[in-house]
Amino acid sequence: MTQENFNEGLLGFLDASPTPFHATQNMAGMFENAGFIKLYEEQRWELEPGKKYYLTRNDSSIIAFTYSGEKNYVMVGAHTDSPNLKVKPNPVIKEHGAVKFGVEPYGGLLLNTWFDRDFSLAGRVSYLDSNNIIKDALIDVKKPIAIIPSLAIHLDDKANQERSINAQSDILPILSTSDDFHFEQFLKDQLKISGVDEVKELYANDLNFYDVQNASFVGLNDDFIASARIDNLISCYVGILSICSIDESKPMLFIANDHEEVGSSSTSGAGGSFLENTLHRVFDDYEEFVQMIRSSIMISADNAHAIHPNYPSKHDANHAPHINKGSVIKINASQRYASNSKTVSRFMNIASSIGEPFQTFVTRSDMGCGSTIGPITATRLGIETLDIGVPTFAMHSIRELCGSKDAYSLYKIILSFNDS
Repeated sequence: MTQENFNEGLLGFLDASPTPFHATQNMAGMFENAGFIKLYEEQRWELEPGKKYYLTRNDSSIIAFTYSGEKNYVMVGAHTDSPNLKVKPNPVIKEHGAVKFGVEPYGGLLLNTWFDRDFSLAGRVSYLDSNNIIKDALIDVKKPIAIIPSLAIHLDDKANQERSINAQSDILPILSTSDDFHFEQFLKDQLKISGVDEVKELYANDLNFYDVQNASFVGLNDDFIASARIDNLISCYVGILSICSIDESKPMLFIANDHEEVGSSSTSGAGGSFLENTLHRVFDDYEEFVQMIRSSIMISADNAHAIHPNYPSKHDANHAPHINKGSVIKINASQRYASNSKTVSRFMNIASSIGEPFQTFVTRSDMGCGSTIGPITATRLGIETLDIGVPTFAMHSIRELCGSKDAYSLYKIILSFNDS
């Protein structure tokens, strides 16, 4: 696979995955096309050596693995969720000549970047069908239906000095100037577009707004990729292609968890039992399970902060990654990242052996440090873990920026883990 093919597929995946549900659905389709067999957690498993399998939980987290009987697994972990504006259960607000939706921020998003963007709406809707069975369906409106207009500077002359954003009142997307809007009918219409004709009653939903602008190359020489949800769908894409590219005889696992951006504490998050349950079913003998855990490695792939050329003081000068200079090894003394000298050394050795560059990130000692699924997974399973990522600008903005070379380089390194 060439870098050009890799990146074109990445852009398509980013555009097609406006929510964790859509990302998981798209990944499942890719696994199906690659010959993976779907498993269901509520059913008994009969695994066959030489086969590949995948399963989902909550429609928003996914695991894929090869099954060969070997124990030294290379595991790649990522997350499906990104910061967004989540629609409240009773969202419709009609006042001051406009129809607005009540929303709440999901994750640590940069709120100021959400103004003056064209929004669509996507997610999962639960409903009662004509046979009195509760079902779920995904919807994606696709076209722009809402916007959050900025307050004109004439009405806030200190906007460029000290404007703050109130998450309750200032970020309500505006959908219409007509009072003739009914949320329930709107959802039924969207379900019908998705192929659901018989809706007896609507129940709950998980919906969020997203920017309709497509992912694109940016820069004089297409140096950058600009898109929503680069954190962390880019790592999902690297993991998908990695496990789809190896032979079934090589022990490998990929997991993409939901809810990382809000702490991972859910049934489908890294703090839940999804991965542990799966591994126990693959290795039902406890002795073999422990042997597998202690002979395997977890590569927690999540984006890293590249040094911003306009804000260089925000980085430790000796640990400041650059865009398009290779994957980033993430290290933190307080174990906000789970990398240690053993796992870091293995990554460095493999990358060097195939001529791929790498960098190191350590946050400034006087600043706080974010975290990943790495420490959570390492704690829950006791597996040796490495935290890495693609260097990124504007993390948690509505439109993030990464290099056009780095993800492909990381993909090649992960593939080489299976030969080490």
